[in-house]
Amino acid sequence: MTIPRGTAQSPKYQRLAADLRRRIAEGEFTAQAALPVESELERQYGVARNTVRLAVDVLVNEGRLVRLQGKGTYLREHPVLDHRAYGPVLRSVPRDPLVGLRDCLALPSAVYRGEAAEAGRELTVDFEMMIVRARGDIAERLGLRAGEAIVVRRQLRLLDREPYSIEESHYRAGLAAGTPLMEPDQIEGGDESVLATLGRTEIGAVDHLVARMPGPEEAQWFQGGPGVPLVVQTRVTYDRRGPVRVIETRYSADRSRLVYGVGDLAARAAQLPAPAAPVDSARSDAP
Repeated sequence: MTIPRGTAQSPKYQRLAADLRRRIAEGEFTAQAALPVESELERQYGVARNTVRLAVDVLVNEGRLVRLQGKGTYLREHPVLDHRAYGPVLRSVPRDPLVGLRDCLALPSAVYRGEAAEAGRELTVDFEMMIVRARGDIAERLGLRAGEAIVVRRQLRLLDREPYSIEESHYRAGLAAGTPLMEPDQIEGGDESVLATLGRTEIGAVDHLVARMPGPEEAQWFQGGPGVPLVVQTRVTYDRRGPVRVIETRYSADRSRLVYGVGDLAARAAQLPAPAAPVDSARSDAP
């Protein structure tokens, strides 16, 4: 077995790491069995032990592999959950009586619960409310001056007790004042129910997607490999009067995949399997 050269010459350990990624992607290794020991990889590739060790270090840092003391090196598998960021919802998501629309914009919390239920995973949410000074980018999207006070409602989502996403909804202080949005609790019916009573039902949204490395606090919370980036989805929602809120959601890139539906997907919806069990619509996690 030889290490592919690629178009530009790169260090040998990086090329070895790239070939190991290929073998992982093709299913050659499984989570149940340890990878070949370093001496075996030396023999397969005809390289020095240090080259093998550096290549494996790269994949450990990326969160693809984990070294278990005294047992060997294994695939580090995180189940990847598809999240319908926008488009047709799962058929297991019920219609919300407070919201006429039946899509991922109108029912974000129900969508998360439905996806977790279909995957057979347990979704739990820790909730916080804060009053902070608006970052420059958040203020611009809300039509405010940087540093103005805003209300932030944060959700820390976990799947099977593993960190999944951090979501923060940013509101103008004037919009949230005197409403349940100021309470440090989740809201029955979700934040959307409060917005509806205020006449600010969201009817459209613009998403910005970027990838970046986590900061120290984010890395500590997500517990990912030091080389695993975050996918950051920043959604600005609108009604007919203008922007309503900015929702910034951070996902660990090795555990989530954002799905966007575009156009008429009736044919695809007809192929989806029926849900195994209904989703409890009485419970609500405020978005």
